[in-house]
Amino acid sequence: MKTNANLKTITNPQRISVPRIKSAKWWVYHLLVGGFALLMLYPVIWLLMSSFKPSEMIFVTAKSLIPDPWILDNFSKGWEGIGGNSFGVFIKNTVVLVIFTMIGQVISSAFIAFGFARMNFFGKGFWFAIMMVTLMLPYEVVMIPQYIIFSKLGWLDSIKPIVIPAYFGHPFFIFLLVQFIRTIPRELDEAATIDGCNTFKIFYKIILPLIRPALATAAIFSFYWTWDNLLGPVLYLNSPDKYTVSMALNMFLSNETVSNWGAMFAMSIVTLIPVFVVFFLFQRHVVEGISTSGLKG
Repeated sequence: MKTNANLKTITNPQRISVPRIKSAKWWVYHLLVGGFALLMLYPVIWLLMSSFKPSEMIFVTAKSLIPDPWILDNFSKGWEGIGGNSFGVFIKNTVVLVIFTMIGQVISSAFIAFGFARMNFFGKGFWFAIMMVTLMLPYEVVMIPQYIIFSKLGWLDSIKPIVIPAYFGHPFFIFLLVQFIRTIPRELDEAATIDGCNTFKIFYKIILPLIRPALATAAIFSFYWTWDNLLGPVLYLNSPDKYTVSMALNMFLSNETVSNWGAMFAMSIVTLIPVFVVFFLFQRHVVEGISTSGLKG
């Protein structure tokens, strides 16, 4: 029997070479992908390891990843916070800001996207083009006029200038949701109209449940962009007890005294945890929302 098997492998060598080629491709592919992933993650790994080094040794031993000695003081000192406010206060302020901003951007963008995708009104194409132009407008262009307006309204040193504009929609989310709604057959709207649904019921009972993946995508992006937003809070918040985590991290650095790099790196790791958790829990919704809304390449 062994002789027959050896004869078959000799007369038909492809039965051995094909699996070997596939195995070689598998190893090459995973080595390349793993190496690229390690290259992309190196700054985060360096940040994590530096958070366990003494502050004065971080840049002296920047080429070495392994701390010597290992310390945990950076985390305790960083958590003590700044100005009598612990770092937990800054995290709580950021969470409140993120929740209100995310709710406003997602709900208002869904309303506006439904209007552009399903309703007919005068100048619809013009207003959609204007909306797309605002998507390309840098924030620095509108920063000063907005600051003057909010100053006259008495909204400075509060989260109102950051939260309330979110309830007027976000151009990127509107475009994303418009693309998604256009993939839903209009026959569903007509069937709902025959059953007695008005426009609001069509939006609430038909469209809104069907665009759930795109809404999840918009909510996740809103979370990311608000969580690491620095410019808006720096402009409008003055009281230390209202600062966000991005402002608190910036305050560990000083031009006049010694910067506490260790505490800043340690708290940077702490602020990254919610971002990683949200990404790994909802990454499927991000991919699904983008791939089904016509934004894929």
